[in-house]
Amino acid sequence: MVSHHHVDSEVGRLGTVLLHRPGAELARLTPRNNDSLLFDGIPWVGRAQEEHDTFAQALRGHGVEVVYVSDLLAETVAVPTARDEVTRAVLDDVRLGDTLRRHVANHLAALDPAALATTLIAGLSRAELRAGGGIVHALMDRSDFVIDPLPNLLFTRDSSVWIGDQVAVTSLAMHARRRETTLTHAIYRHHPRFAGTSLVYEPGLEHLEGGDVLLLAPGVVAVGVGERTRPAGAERLARRCFERGLAHTVLVVPIAQQRATMHLDTVCTMVDVDAVVMYPNVASSLQSWTVTAGPSGEPAVSGPEPFIVGAAKAMRIDTLRIIDTGLDPVTAEREQWDDGNNTLAIAPRLCVAYERNVETNAQLERNGIEVIRIPGSELGSGRGGPRCMSAPILRAAG
Repeated sequence: MVSHHHVDSEVGRLGTVLLHRPGAELARLTPRNNDSLLFDGIPWVGRAQEEHDTFAQALRGHGVEVVYVSDLLAETVAVPTARDEVTRAVLDDVRLGDTLRRHVANHLAALDPAALATTLIAGLSRAELRAGGGIVHALMDRSDFVIDPLPNLLFTRDSSVWIGDQVAVTSLAMHARRRETTLTHAIYRHHPRFAGTSLVYEPGLEHLEGGDVLLLAPGVVAVGVGERTRPAGAERLARRCFERGLAHTVLVVPIAQQRATMHLDTVCTMVDVDAVVMYPNVASSLQSWTVTAGPSGEPAVSGPEPFIVGAAKAMRIDTLRIIDTGLDPVTAEREQWDDGNNTLAIAPRLCVAYERNVETNAQLERNGIEVIRIPGSELGSGRGGPRCMSAPILRAAG
């Protein structure tokens, strides 16, 4: 059955969302590898799963259909061409060498679709490989990974973002995350649910991550550029959106290139059709360049100007309201680090947020925004909040 998918805003009533329930891949994290796998700590896996289940249930409780990456992937690799595609991507790893590559190929070929999907996400250690040989295998420790785990798959927002009725499968900047888009790409190209879906962006293009893409209003897209998304990625997305009639304006927003502000949605998310919650330290300084389709087809660029001003103009509203959390500098910095600004809107004036950000949530409620609080002490160790952990694939028209 072909299902209809469409997203043109951040706050339209959420219909369907793509999540990934954390699993064995999180248990692969150790003090030795957590930095290279982009986690700031070693999460308690059982508690992280409980927190994620609470998140999913909060969404279901408001009528949202929740679909899981692991389920879709298992169904996708049951399709022979998809299985070949994702297996080939794993075997292309130059670290394997020819002999070990052959053993890994044999191991994967023996797995049923569900087991293959699990292995592609959780990874494979030397000790788990059924058979091995060659110099690469001999020099590996038993705990070394033959296939790296994907703990950041938890943050489904980054590897795909819907713009209208088309999906951008992104090009992730960090080596530890690039194989995530191999799986997402296969799902959107081969799973029956997404038959006929057009891709407006694909892996291998200039670096672009979904956490940097905000759909401010129908036809208006903001793209943060900084640590993960590069200016060339923003330009490529703008060109493709203009060519396909998916947007009339793209705002390019530089953000600090550092861990605490890795994506635009770590400092700013929408909570109403005309309101954002924004980290106070950047509220007055955030700038944007406005990109529109020029008469010759070449993108026309103007600016810079304050982001809030440029956004309001593009959205054709008088003012884009800032819910400035109004916190003292220390509390503001702590709650921004804990993803206080990374909310997921279920509908206008209704959002999901981590319960630990007490002051930010109180300020949202003082401004008429209903907050559904969820636990996130373990989930947050990968630097992501409710928006990061969700990829909307259907919202009511904005």
